[in-house]
Amino acid sequence: MNEMRLNLPDDATIERSGVIAQAANAVARGDDYFRGVLDALTAAVYITDAAGLITYYNEAAAALWGRRPELGIDQWCGSWKLFWPDGRQLPLDECPMALTLREERPVLGMEAIAERPDGSRVSVIPYPTPLYDASGALIGAVNMLVDVSERKLADVQAQRLASIVESSDDAIIGKDLNGIIASWNCGAQRVFGYTAEEMIGRPVSVLIPPERENEEPGILQRIRRGERIDHYETVRRRKDGSLVDISLTVSPIRNAAGEVIGASKVARDITERRRARDEQQLLLREMDHRIKNLFALASSVVSLSARTAGSPAELATSVRDRLGALARAHALTLSVPSSSARSENPATLHALIKTIVSPYENQAPEERERVTVTGADAPLSNSSVTSLALLLHEFTTNAAKYGALSTPEGRVDVHCEVAGDKLLLNWNERGGPVLGDEVSVDGFGSMLIRSAIEGQLGGAIARDWQADGLAIRLSLALDRLSN
Repeated sequence: MNEMRLNLPDDATIERSGVIAQAANAVARGDDYFRGVLDALTAAVYITDAAGLITYYNEAAAALWGRRPELGIDQWCGSWKLFWPDGRQLPLDECPMALTLREERPVLGMEAIAERPDGSRVSVIPYPTPLYDASGALIGAVNMLVDVSERKLADVQAQRLASIVESSDDAIIGKDLNGIIASWNCGAQRVFGYTAEEMIGRPVSVLIPPERENEEPGILQRIRRGERIDHYETVRRRKDGSLVDISLTVSPIRNAAGEVIGASKVARDITERRRARDEQQLLLREMDHRIKNLFALASSVVSLSARTAGSPAELATSVRDRLGALARAHALTLSVPSSSARSENPATLHALIKTIVSPYENQAPEERERVTVTGADAPLSNSSVTSLALLLHEFTTNAAKYGALSTPEGRVDVHCEVAGDKLLLNWNERGGPVLGDEVSVDGFGSMLIRSAIEGQLGGAIARDWQADGLAIRLSLALDRLSN
């Protein structure tokens, strides 16, 4: 015969089943008083004869079964169908009442599932007890059915909650009103490094850095008042002594009477979130700084270009070209997204030169480059890109107007080299038109040299108008380029 799951009854239930057995004996003898007692009970009770035929049941039993069995016809149990706790069907002749009558012994604490005619089910623990006459002969049995459906549901919910707590990535900690840890999940071990064995029974202050020890008394005081603390960001200390940024949510734990007896603490590691937030704020500040600088620069370009422009059209062209050069240059300072980490700033001196001169290069792929860049390269900071971009744009524009880039055969060789703490840039034009006199550099170019080269970049410039083209020697401070 299949075994039912055993649920050991408490003393009160055993005592109650014994009293009901005495009342059932009286009912079997025809005592109407005790019949009225059993009828008034909220517990499901029924009686059978020695053959297992039902001779009595109260209203609570009929409600539990969802039907009214026929007295003297239905045998062993009034349930429509019975099942084992694992879902297998339980034959009536193997139910606890049948076992009690067959073996003449009480069967206590075994669990079954009763199905009603409407298909609903209820988990019950039966307490069948044999009945004897004055001579000691078996005359039947009485059974009390205890509905444990709500308890089973509560057990399932508790198990589900326990599973959620244990599998959570967050640290979930239970503590009493004195701050002594009572429970510690796997998430707490991952976040703080301590095992449950190391922490249960210890004060939660073990996790608090000395400079934040005043936080816990305030938290416990609010919990005692029944308050909940949501998303309180603070710092705690791991087992290895390192600090971790966390977000705390602390809720009061209450007993059945509604009294606060402890607290449940959920601690979420927000180290990465805080780092991302700090980086975002840094980027926003940088963007704000860049935008303000670009507006100021655009205003300066317009003002300075207006001083040397001969007409509105010439002003529009020079402003458009200079702003276009700046736009291309600043595109170099944008980091390229990477799946692993932020990429290095791609702005270098060689990349900037090639970007500025690119509109003047030959478009046909079979033609050789008109501008070559050789020698040492150097990384550029965002601030140095702006000054260099305007400076190189002036070199390129003058070469396109008057120098090597104004003729099909002309070319420009740019060579860079490091000399101590300086970077030397040599701009050599070849194949351009013969210049009778030095080209004037007054106006925007001279203002740019004073503000950018001498001021911002800590350098100097020298020009040499040779027979076959202009040669420019530019000296720049290396530390100004990258900082």
